[in-house]
Amino acid sequence: MKKYLILLTLLSCQSIKAPQGFEPIFNGKDLEGWHRSLTTHQGISEGFQVDKGAIVLKQSPYGQGGILLTDELYQNFELIFSYKGTQGTNGGVFFRSAESGTAYQLEMIGDGAPGTGALFGEMLRVTTTVPAPDLAGIWKPGDWNDFKLRVVGEVPQVTLWINGKELWNVQLERNDLLADATTGMIALQLHWNATLLPIPGGSCCAYSWKPHASHQYKNLFIKRI
Repeated sequence: MKKYLILLTLLSCQSIKAPQGFEPIFNGKDLEGWHRSLTTHQGISEGFQVDKGAIVLKQSPYGQGGILLTDELYQNFELIFSYKGTQGTNGGVFFRSAESGTAYQLEMIGDGAPGTGALFGEMLRVTTTVPAPDLAGIWKPGDWNDFKLRVVGEVPQVTLWINGKELWNVQLERNDLLADATTGMIALQLHWNATLLPIPGGSCCAYSWKPHASHQYKNLFIKRI
C-alpha cells in the first residue's frame, strides 16, 4: 500500500511533456509567468493558486472575481489546455487581452453548461460573435475536457476544438481591439457575483458561484504561428 501511494505521488508530480512545436505557459508548480490584474472591473480576487498541477481560480473573498494574465503577449497562436469547472459558475479564456481585461473572450461555463464555447467580447464591442456550440456527446461531465484554440491574422480567424472535435471556424469581419492592437495576453477570467439564489431575468449564471466553487486549468501549452 505504501509503495502504491508513493507511485501515485510521483505520477501526480510529473510534468506533461509539451506537444511538438508547443511550449508550456504554466509550469505546473506555481504562477511564474502569470500575474493578477489590479485594474479589471471583475475585481481583484486573491483566490488564484496552484493545486495538484492545476491553476485553480476561486472567489476570495466570496463574490470577488478577477483575471489572471500571462506576462507574455501573443498575436498568432494555437493554445491547448484542459479545463474543469464547478457547475453553476461562469468565467472565460481571454485572448489578445489588455491589462484591464478588454479582450476577445471564449466563454467557459462550469462543467460545460450551455454557453460554453461561445465567442464574444469582454468590455469590447465585437463585430463578429459565435454562438455556443452543441456539446452533446462531446463533453465529459465532471471530468477534464481538452480545448484547442487557434487565432491567426491581424483581423483574426479563430477556430475552436473541444476533445478533438472542431466545433467552429470563423473569420472575423474586422479587428475590434482598442487602438487597433493586434497582440495581447492570454487571461483566465474568474467572474464576480454576490448571490446564492436564482435571479429571475438575470443575464448571467442561473444560480451563479457557490462558495469554494472553482475553475481549474492544466496542461496549458502554446505555439506561436
